[in-house]
Amino acid sequence: MDKMERKEGKRPSGRRFGKETGSSAPQFEKKRSEDLNWGRQVVLQLLKESPDRVQKIFLGKNVSESFSRQIKTLAEKGGVVVQVLAPEVLSEICGPVNHQGVACKSSEVSMADLGDFLSSLPSGGPLLAVILDHVQDPHNLGAIARTAEACGAKGVLFPKRRGALPGGTVVKVSAGAALRLPMVGVNNVVNTIKELQEAGFWTIGLDNRTGRSLWSEPMPEKTALIVGAEGEGLSRLVSDTCDEIVRIPLMGETGSLNASVACAVGMFEWARKWGPQS
Repeated sequence: MDKMERKEGKRPSGRRFGKETGSSAPQFEKKRSEDLNWGRQVVLQLLKESPDRVQKIFLGKNVSESFSRQIKTLAEKGGVVVQVLAPEVLSEICGPVNHQGVACKSSEVSMADLGDFLSSLPSGGPLLAVILDHVQDPHNLGAIARTAEACGAKGVLFPKRRGALPGGTVVKVSAGAALRLPMVGVNNVVNTIKELQEAGFWTIGLDNRTGRSLWSEPMPEKTALIVGAEGEGLSRLVSDTCDEIVRIPLMGETGSLNASVACAVGMFEWARKWGPQS
């Protein structure tokens, strides 16, 4: 395959496999999460002993300054997001328990660091990474992780904020793949794409109405595939940062695919040429 050059300039507009919503307000499930822990000693112990399993901290605004500082210091050291909430919101998340002003989401899945993930990659050979632009549904995250393992992807990268995190539901839907495959939590999707570009990856965003056909030419040996959120698709900034945008040709009147299905199609197109079965 001829060496491709990255192009500058904005991508054409159109409905995408993801556009970020303007709101950063937290979205909470009405049912208490199976991955939720609460109480000061429990949360402190998790932050001290297993920070890679802690996905997010919920901290009440009414806790003491000293405790707040202790939590934030440990969270910063472990790279964990802290969300400060009104006491009534925290009580709504936790339900009728004595949460003591703090709770956290955690799971048996250890989230890898981006730097560690990149340094662990082999220097040669076919490489596939998957980047999610704020996919919300844990079922989609689980399905993507399962397919990523089947296609030989090296890891699934996802934002720590405003998106699904690898908890119990993800492990179950992925048939355990989320425990075997590196699940990499990142702070910023755009910066992550740039870091993978610097590491030699050709970054391809999936869009359901714009770009060349996915079938028009083979994917590069070292590819990072980016898929957007359900119903929204790629954000404008993410789309502009990708090396190229491709579309999956569709028939009928549906007009788009589920995020995990679209991602699976893209991953298997890469695996068709570069996977072990090829």
